[in-house]
Amino acid sequence: MTRLQLSALTLLIGLAGCTQSEMPGPGEGETLFVENCAACHGLRGEGGDSLVGGQVAPDLTMIAARNGGTFPRAEVLSQIDGYARGSLPADVMPEFGDLLKGETVPVEIDGTMTPTPRPLAALLAYLESIQAP
Repeated sequence: MTRLQLSALTLLIGLAGCTQSEMPGPGEGETLFVENCAACHGLRGEGGDSLVGGQVAPDLTMIAARNGGTFPRAEVLSQIDGYARGSLPADVMPEFGDLLKGETVPVEIDGTMTPTPRPLAALLAYLESIQAP
């Protein structure tokens, strides 16, 4: 089996676990955002006013602008799920373990369809929808 065939087979096996074939829309993500993120990042994602762990929550409507106009899906997902937390302590950006549970949906990440927990994909869709022009 070639490397390409093996990659394709791995992708198909991963996507087979996806119970819905569509990425959720921004509305589904907005609900999760209000429940989990708005306390720090504001209701519209424009950043927090208060200090949390000595830092102000960043403006999430400017993610693409801070990345040369491209919305960095992989980095955003990693920040939310905790894999790219970097120097942020848990009291600044908590882990959202419950968002990593449940059914998965295929999400395009850097040209590859990637099985992603539906709530995490919904938050991604919402954040992508609120980017400043």
